[in-house]
Amino acid sequence: MIFSRFAALAASLALGTVLLGSCNTKDNDPAAEPQKSVFSIELENTVGNRSLRLDTDTYTTPAGDQFTISTFKYYLSNLELLKADGSATLLPDTYFLVDHADKSSYKLQLTDVPAGDYTGLRFVVGVDSARTKAGGFTGALGDDQGMWWAWSKEFINVKLEGTSPQAPKGGLVFHIAGFKGANGANNTIRTVTLPFPGGSKLLVRPDHTPEIHLRVDALKMFSGPTTIRFATVNNSMGGPASVQIADNIAAGMFSVEHLHAN
Repeated sequence: MIFSRFAALAASLALGTVLLGSCNTKDNDPAAEPQKSVFSIELENTVGNRSLRLDTDTYTTPAGDQFTISTFKYYLSNLELLKADGSATLLPDTYFLVDHADKSSYKLQLTDVPAGDYTGLRFVVGVDSARTKAGGFTGALGDDQGMWWAWSKEFINVKLEGTSPQAPKGGLVFHIAGFKGANGANNTIRTVTLPFPGGSKLLVRPDHTPEIHLRVDALKMFSGPTTIRFATVNNSMGGPASVQIADNIAAGMFSVEHLHAN
């Protein structure tokens, strides 16, 4: 009788040891950890169907105004990858400045991205108000980037400068900036959501590094919900005209050309 009880106790302890060992093995198994990988975004800046060339090429808006571009910069931030079930994966601390004069800025590298099948991309054009108010800016957000209004403590979300014969003084200055004002009346920060074309998916896996090819059409700043004519709007640094241009930007400046599986 005593032996039977001892045998049963020993068997129970042995089973517990096996189960505990099994749990520990699972806990320490790298395959059980959430897998992460990387992907990149390649940006192609254009003006309509033409390549963007600073200072040299002349372009024409849909309304017929001619112009050249000397500066073209914009912020992309708060990137999210979207899934077919409607969920979103936020990629934290993603603030990128794209400067057409700097080719190295055309490619964005994203790391520590949860593996998954993604069907779209969402991002903010500009720098969100919470980050702006937080301060402590360095790197792409540094005030040496020419994208910061010290007088109002706001970022320029999109900057385009150039010339036009239709502008009364010949110059174009579009600093699409600001989020302050009563009830957000001067808010130029916009969120853009882009489903991937043709039902394609971005397959983020540890064994390969996919890429999204984004087209950025500067011409769309001047057409869309509002037609911009340089005879009347040629120097916009916040306010109602900048809000209209921000709406144009959100409506059509960004599009997904294709995905690279890699």
